[in-house]
Formats: sequence, C-alpha cells, structure tokens
Amino acid sequence: QVQLVESGGGVVQAGGSLRLSCAASGRTFSIYYVGWFRQAPGKEREFVTAINWRSGYIFYADSVKGRFTFSRDTPTVYLQMNSLKPEDTAVYYCAADLDPANYRTASDYEYWGQGTQVTVSS
Repeated sequence: QVQLVESGGGVVQAGGSLRLSCAASGRTFSIYYVGWFRQAPGKEREFVTAINWRSGYIFYADSVKGRFTFSRDTPTVYLQMNSLKPEDTAVYYCAADLDPANYRTASDYEYWGQGTQVTVSS
C-alpha cells in the first residue's frame, strides 16, 4: 500500500503561481512513477507531469512545459505552477504507479491522493 497526501492549491489570478505538495508513505520502495494529473469539470483526467521515482527523470505534458516544474525531496514531491492560465483550473491529483510500462495513462496508476482544487481567475 502507498498513501499519498496532497496539500496546496487555491485561487489565484491569471499569471500567478501556486505550489502543490504530495507526501508519499507506505511501501514507497515499490513506486515506479509518481505523477500529477488534473481533471476539469466535464473533462477526462489529464496527464500533467510525472517522475521516474528511481532515476529521477521527469516528463511533462506539452501544455505545461516551461510553466510547471516537478521537484522531489523524497518522500514528498512538489508541483510549482507559474504563469497560470484560466485553462489550468482543475482538481489536481498526485498518483503512484507501481508498473514501469506507462506513465501517461491515469488508469495505470494504482494509488491516488485526495485531490486539490486549483482555480485560476481571468
């Protein structure tokens, strides 16, 4: 079992910044990827970024590249979000994947945090 507890989020104006945190506990040695996903109302859960837990390599979705930064201070990961846009508004989730096959697909992740709301006003 892996537990994930998120913090951060909130309301910010367009162009502003927020930082999300996600603390992992439990059988963290079994993790292969930790990812951030987001889900806006009426939309599917969308990949944002992920880290290979073992190598430290980080992947980003094109929509956030250059604006969002994923960092780690094991066992906590952080998502620094800069230059936020209204279209970034969503519930953000961190998740842990125990399988090395795929880091982009939400259904491949076995464990999820509770989610945190990010709202960007125009």
